[in-house]
Amino acid sequence: MGTENITAVREFIFMAISKDHKKQILLFMVIVIIYFLTMMGNLLIILLVQMDSRLHTPMYFFLMNLSGLEVCFVTCTMPQMLVNLLNGNGAISFTRCIAQMYVGTTAGGTECLLLAAMAYDRYLAICCPLQYAVAMGRLRQLQLASASLLGGFLIATINVSCTLRHPFCGPNHINHFCCEVPIVLKFACADTRLTEIIVSVTSILILVGPLSVILTSYGLILSTVLQMQSATSQRKAFSTCTSHLVVVTMFFGSAIAMYGRPNSGSVPNAGRHFAIVYIVITPLLNPVIYTLRNKDVHQALAKVLKRQTLTPNG
Repeated sequence: MGTENITAVREFIFMAISKDHKKQILLFMVIVIIYFLTMMGNLLIILLVQMDSRLHTPMYFFLMNLSGLEVCFVTCTMPQMLVNLLNGNGAISFTRCIAQMYVGTTAGGTECLLLAAMAYDRYLAICCPLQYAVAMGRLRQLQLASASLLGGFLIATINVSCTLRHPFCGPNHINHFCCEVPIVLKFACADTRLTEIIVSVTSILILVGPLSVILTSYGLILSTVLQMQSATSQRKAFSTCTSHLVVVTMFFGSAIAMYGRPNSGSVPNAGRHFAIVYIVITPLLNPVIYTLRNKDVHQALAKVLKRQTLTPNG
């Protein structure tokens, strides 16, 4: 038999999350609500940062970029999940599956680097306040955001290109709710050991590298905060950083469990559980955690609502 590099699989079928139809409908309603709240929360952050000049700071610039990234990420993944839940199972064309992998991997890699940039920003603001304005100027903000996006594109290009080197001619039923590289790679009709190594190495680099920056930044921040004389200053610094650390812990913990362990695609049920965290929960919690106790955001929202209330009479 020849080993022609021809993709015979034209579509993938996502298996039902549950065999209980009532449970599927309930999950559908829950995911619809989460999707709506996630989109509204992240779009609201983008709107507020754009409209209120008091939020034109590096921290909110990165937060706005993170929210835009989350909007892109959930739009790429959640609608397919909703279709699967509504129909019991769902089909996705091979081309759409590859596109979903590429967009999802790009967004995930970019978010890793962006969270590291946000930790670096907090380090400069708390540990080097006198140099902060210069060190985190507009050009530096754009450089960090652009480098994060470029890194995400690079990781996605490497991982998806390596996956596409293989033919897909066997089974096409995926016990998952979206296309991810470790899952799809298991359906290749060829020896994928080299590709799995490449995917694992690039995934570990994009996870461990930024995580090292984050842990180092917050280690230095903790040391600086503990030396502060004012209890009020300590509480404010801890409040700002705790929200970031909660998001980091959830996102990196689940992503490392999914992509960093050997043969991560061989236990699809476990993959579903890990993916739920960084696909569904983290994008929803980002706007909540970052804005729940943030007085600047509360004031900006009140200002916008007041403006909208007065507009019809103007």
